[in-house]
Amino acid sequence: MSTPIDQIRDAAIRIAEEASAVPMSYFRASFTVDSKADESPVTIADRETEAFIRKALGESFPDHGILGEEFGISGSLDGETWIVDPIDGTKSFITGYPLFGMLMGYLDGGEPRLGLVRMPALNETYVGIPGQGATLNGKPIQTAKTTELGEASVYINEPDGIRRNHPDLFERIWSTGGTRRAAYDCYPHALVASGQIDICIDFGLQPYDYLPLIGLIEAAGGIMTDWDGNKLTMESEGHVVAAATPELHAAILPSLKR
Repeated sequence: MSTPIDQIRDAAIRIAEEASAVPMSYFRASFTVDSKADESPVTIADRETEAFIRKALGESFPDHGILGEEFGISGSLDGETWIVDPIDGTKSFITGYPLFGMLMGYLDGGEPRLGLVRMPALNETYVGIPGQGATLNGKPIQTAKTTELGEASVYINEPDGIRRNHPDLFERIWSTGGTRRAAYDCYPHALVASGQIDICIDFGLQPYDYLPLIGLIEAAGGIMTDWDGNKLTMESEGHVVAAATPELHAAILPSLKR
């Protein structure tokens, strides 16, 4: 029998907020930056933060599986599963930029049941449960009601990667919407959930980057899929789009055709 979702939510918020002390103890301080096999950076803060979260989850939910960026898979991912990205935006973190986040998602049978974005340097906690709504620091939030693409605020994450790999697509999306901003990491997705912006296009993500966001976006009233409009799963390519309304989602998909 699945764990009650209220228990999941309360534990996720508590653990994320307590874990925030770990990266903040290193933020804008001196530490060594290593490189992974894919040449992406990793720090002691990434590893210690995930270790803290894993320990806390193990104490609260010993039978749940965990997939984390730094330490991989623990237990089975077939049932109740946690997805953890301890520092989403390590490049931001190591350069003193405060828009790095912490991601936690809860899946049951592969379905996103809760999504959480914690912004340690901003002291913001976004959490959503599909069907029950979303909150920012305990106050209800929802996506914007924008339906016309020409009026939409569009954030384009990883613009250098999109431009390098799909130059024609980049030109299309850089001329779409009412306003555009280049961005990175998880915060623009949280801004979609809270109604601040309308669309976030993202590129080259891993499951621990996008799976925790789905529950938050959907709980707030939005839609999050891959660039072809397909449901996101563990096996997805990692090119994703989050939109505030079904109308905007349908309107942006033709621009994402490769």
